[in-house]
Amino acid sequence: MKITDSFIKEIENQLIGSKIDLKEENVGTVDQILDGVVILSGFSDVAYGEVITFPNQVKGMVVDLREDEVGAIVFGDYTTIREGDRAKGTGAILSVPVGSACMGRVLDGFARPIDGQGSINSDKTYPVERIAPGVIYRQSVNTPLQTGIKAIDGLIPIGRGQRELIIGDRGVGKSTIAIDTILNQKDQNIVCVYAVIGQRSSKVAAVYDLLKKKGAMEYTTIIAATSSDSASLQYIAPYVACTLGEYFMDKGKDVLVIYDDLTKHAWAYRQISLILRRPSGREAYPGDIFYLHSRLLERACRLDKQMGGGSLTALPIIETQEGDVSSYIPTNVISITDGQIFLEADLFNSGVRPAINVGISVSRVGSAAQTKAMKHVAGGLKFDLAQYREIAAFSQFESELDSATRKLLDRGARMTELLKQKKNEPLTLAQQVLILWVGTQGYLDTIPTIQITHFEERFISYCTLKASNIIHEINDLKLLNPQHEEKLHALVKDFLKTYEFTSGTKKN
Repeated sequence: MKITDSFIKEIENQLIGSKIDLKEENVGTVDQILDGVVILSGFSDVAYGEVITFPNQVKGMVVDLREDEVGAIVFGDYTTIREGDRAKGTGAILSVPVGSACMGRVLDGFARPIDGQGSINSDKTYPVERIAPGVIYRQSVNTPLQTGIKAIDGLIPIGRGQRELIIGDRGVGKSTIAIDTILNQKDQNIVCVYAVIGQRSSKVAAVYDLLKKKGAMEYTTIIAATSSDSASLQYIAPYVACTLGEYFMDKGKDVLVIYDDLTKHAWAYRQISLILRRPSGREAYPGDIFYLHSRLLERACRLDKQMGGGSLTALPIIETQEGDVSSYIPTNVISITDGQIFLEADLFNSGVRPAINVGISVSRVGSAAQTKAMKHVAGGLKFDLAQYREIAAFSQFESELDSATRKLLDRGARMTELLKQKKNEPLTLAQQVLILWVGTQGYLDTIPTIQITHFEERFISYCTLKASNIIHEINDLKLLNPQHEEKLHALVKDFLKTYEFTSGTKKN
């Protein structure tokens, strides 16, 4: 017998004598600690996505399996981990607490409270990674999710269960659209989850204060993995947000989940992958970066009535560089989603807010996600505005224009002005329908463009005072019938007799 064989036999006898059963405990040893990612060896039976525990109750999740090594991301303070520490497999896939106890709270990327309001008292948990519902469990998207923004609800409607991308350069109002959409869900029986990924902590605090002030935190949860958090928390945060939304969707409720933004999420995943020494591809992203976002966004859907009829609407946000929508991550997410709202820096700088480029923006659900009232007043509006933008670009080189072209340009300029909207002031369906109806009926053609905003404010106030019954009926019935239009014609004519818009003052 060889010396090594006898040595091994002696160790086995000692283990048997000390009554130690290695099969009862699945443990590994930390070999390397690399910026929130640890490399371990020695695990005999561990699964992808399994939670492992380190000393000091720090938790991690397995994200890389190799023949003789395991890679894991750490959700706590990884600086407390030392080489040689033992990590124990729990046998459980990563799950987070869900339920109504999470509403109104601010949680970190691992669903731990960071708002100083105590722990989450919930005995219900959901796995973070879930397979998206199959086609037979879904129904078509045909119910609108009102954003309160005229340019979106009228031109690029979003339906419950849809995945609509918000894309544009930094600082052009992407987050503002998302926040205004949350504000507009008040009294709409819609649960909102706002995932903040890689943003400043001060921004999270400002958003929380705004939502709290407007009464929106009653139906909203904020999942915040800020720029000061580890790449591990930024990576897992959108999946945690989606998991919380799925719980309410399974209960038959309508849910809105916003991912702000997935560009920084991709950066975090790229950082983790490069540390794990995975082969890099285009722009140094790993080859599975498409799957990273597709398995997240595919979980958005509208369930069949037999499955409860709940829905999960996803609004992912992507940041572009110099308006380049053809780069790697933007094209990936565009191909996953059901349309995109493209915000253009030039429009933003020229004072068009929200700065939506109606030519590039599209909703693949289309008018199926619009109410009959909105469909009636905004039917050809998008085409007219796109045509106006095209002609306006060429008309600046022309010294003389025919009357038809001049009329089209004048109408387009007024409708563009009409679609401008102040931030954090979403409008009801009836308010949007009334103001768009006035524009499409030609009543603005004699109003100076500079006075359109003034006209809108005064007209809505006038309608609230003189035609509150019409406003209530449009909001309740989602319909603009001929009787409403007949009354509105008379209402607008009386209104125009009352106010002088060339100077913005009341007639004497």
